Amino acid sequence: MEDTVKIPVFPLSIFPLPGELVPLHIFELRYKQLLHDVETKDISFGIFFNHVMNKEKIGSLVKLESIIKRLPNGESDIIVRCVELFQLTKMYRTFRDKPYPGGDISLLNSHTGFPVEADLHQAFKGYLRQLNITHESVPTYFSIANELNLDLEERLRFVKQNIEQKNLFLQAHIRYQCHLLHEAEKANDFYHLN
Repeated sequence: MEDTVKIPVFPLSIFPLPGELVPLHIFELRYKQLLHDVETKDISFGIFFNHVMNKEKIGSLVKLESIIKRLPNGESDIIVRCVELFQLTKMYRTFRDKPYPGGDISLLNSHTGFPVEADLHQAFKGYLRQLNITHESVPTYFSIANELNLDLEERLRFVKQNIEQKNLFLQAHIRYQCHLLHEAEKANDFYHLN
């Protein structure tokens, strides 16, 4: 882990993984201010996964990707991209002189671009073929996890694992998803719509 740094923090019950795009609706006054600061100063902010199962206090460092819509009342629909994970060491009600929360964090350096092993790459390509999706780029552990739509508990478990465990974890999820796709195809062949 790196040294502790202070960042703006947005506590939410979501846990984006690196590379994931997340839509947010900004409506509270303090988060409207956060959006203004993020937009004008090109800064990152943290989405802290505010849930009782998050005992390690893990969160997602995000960057503003785009503003989809601005409403007359100041509310906005935005897209952010998760760029890294962090561990929250201390939370503050306000960030410096701003109305929104902040926190001290340590980046986890989660090796977001770490290439996957050949067996996992092949399994993932097979899964995408079943979905009729072509995927040209070499996947990372996080891009595969994002494609598999892990639930919140699975995401937390996944980020705590070492590379070997991540490999086995994702292969098991791919096998399960392939099984579900196969069963759905069998059901389609069995039932005929009139």
